[in-house]
Amino acid sequence: MAKTASLRDAYSKTLVELGKENPDIVVLDADLSHSTMTHYFASQFPERFFNCGIAEQDLMGISAGLAASGKIPIASTFAVFAPGRCFDQMRVSIAQQHLNVKIVTTHGGITVGEDGMSHQSIEDLGLVCSLPGFTVIVPADAIETAQALRAAVAHKGPVYIRLCRPEVPIVNDESYRFAIGKAAQMRQGTQATIIAMGLMVAPALEAADRLRLDGINCRVLSMSTLQPIDAQAIVHAAAETGAIVTVEEHLEHGGLGSIVAQVVARTRPVPIEFVALKGYAESGKPTELLEKYGLNAKNIERAVRSLLLRKAT
Repeated sequence: MAKTASLRDAYSKTLVELGKENPDIVVLDADLSHSTMTHYFASQFPERFFNCGIAEQDLMGISAGLAASGKIPIASTFAVFAPGRCFDQMRVSIAQQHLNVKIVTTHGGITVGEDGMSHQSIEDLGLVCSLPGFTVIVPADAIETAQALRAAVAHKGPVYIRLCRPEVPIVNDESYRFAIGKAAQMRQGTQATIIAMGLMVAPALEAADRLRLDGINCRVLSMSTLQPIDAQAIVHAAAETGAIVTVEEHLEHGGLGSIVAQVVARTRPVPIEFVALKGYAESGKPTELLEKYGLNAKNIERAVRSLLLRKAT
């Protein structure tokens, strides 16, 4: 059984470390600091923490003002609320001004579970990727979360990081080094490529290992940066394996699959299968929801087998 860890815990720990290193870092939250884990930063640096209340539009507006004043604001809330409730502020006040705001959301995807469809953010990545200039990151595990946050703070310009609620398997080791815009090759393979992001990287690896037992060698790419996408890695995968499966805890439209398909269509057309959500989910335990809506190793394996049949014709 793979070791699991909380991305939110990694975020909060790294946030405190960064606060000690850089006095220009300020943190803002929308009355959810005990869920987003920013309360640890608040306890260490109360004069640099701002609870904006249940007002996500204000959260983004204040963050933009702080960035314009030379601070490095890190704004947190649930993924369903940003960009869901404050898209206009993110668009006009942050993206169009290209301000140095870092938005770190938690509770992304359907794995918020029992909170139900009203709190399951499955459109957020498509919305944020529609904003020119935004860097969009979906870490695969706690190790990558810590490194991605540091990279976001060092990067000049708006960044959106999406974290999930449950603990997830650790798929990277301590030698891993995150870089914005670069995919990580997790498995070698020549017959097909699985491109996954976020908590779907672990089941993608499981599917590849199961396929290998049948002599099917799949390359696995962890595409933690959605924007800017690692087009070179996608082109190489298309050219060298001739088939791609994308896997995401997001709507099929507007997320990883859509962006990968654009790259492939422009550069090296190959058959593609998409493992993603087709619509809204219901309330339930996270593991049960992932199973019901096909976001698991079994369905990824099935997609690869279907893809290989298409590739052969």
